Amino acid sequence: MSGNEKLKAYDKVLAARNTARHMGGYYIERLIDDFIELHGDRRFGDDAAIISGIGYLNGVPVTVIAMERGTTVEERIKRNFGCPSPEGYRKALRLMKEAEKFSRPIICFIGSSGAYCGIDAEERGQGEAIAENLFEMMGIKVPIISVVVGEGGSGGALALGVCDTAVMLENSVYSVISPEGCASILWKDSSKADEAAEVLKLTSEDLYKFEVVEKIIDETDRTQDEICSDLKNFILSEIEAKKAMSVEDLLAARYEKFRKIGA
Repeated sequence: MSGNEKLKAYDKVLAARNTARHMGGYYIERLIDDFIELHGDRRFGDDAAIISGIGYLNGVPVTVIAMERGTTVEERIKRNFGCPSPEGYRKALRLMKEAEKFSRPIICFIGSSGAYCGIDAEERGQGEAIAENLFEMMGIKVPIISVVVGEGGSGGALALGVCDTAVMLENSVYSVISPEGCASILWKDSSKADEAAEVLKLTSEDLYKFEVVEKIIDETDRTQDEICSDLKNFILSEIEAKKAMSVEDLLAARYEKFRKIGA
């Protein structure tokens, strides 16, 4: 980590936002075999900002839900630059309920500046969709592993973050608000975003110290193959450990994980 120990919090934010940084779709391609994407929330439509489906992780059947912003301009417009709409969160919850029915572990890849805040999203119940995910995920009776791969912003990211094990890539960030938004509120000056980033404690190292996340995947001086291999092995070990628990113990541990945050 010698290279990145010198990075300030806002440098980590910029690294997480880097347009060349890999998002959820990339990790599905690298980690999940025979992936089949499933579409639609069965209420309004399909949201391309969230990719969801089923596949195998080293032979283990899993349900995967991933935020994706796209790589080309056309794809980013289609995926709304990775900012999910209500139907995206409802689609995710539909797949989680299906995973529970068939006893499949759930893997979530988080990487979004936040939920889409347009008036049409509000008209379709954006806040309710996020709140419903938070409520329902606390009681889903199968293991949930959430991985922050880029910028995990606000409730839009937390809507996939209620889990048994939280993982962060070293240069990802996870926060209730963007540094610019925080600076605008606290100091009425968005140019103080670098100060806000330090105060927010949004880096992987900060959140590991606070026991919000259980694992940091190192990125410094490592190839993408090494990063993916490390991530895959850790997810597999966590799934195996969580599947060995009774449903009652799994849910109790998940509840305690979130109750102790901020204590």
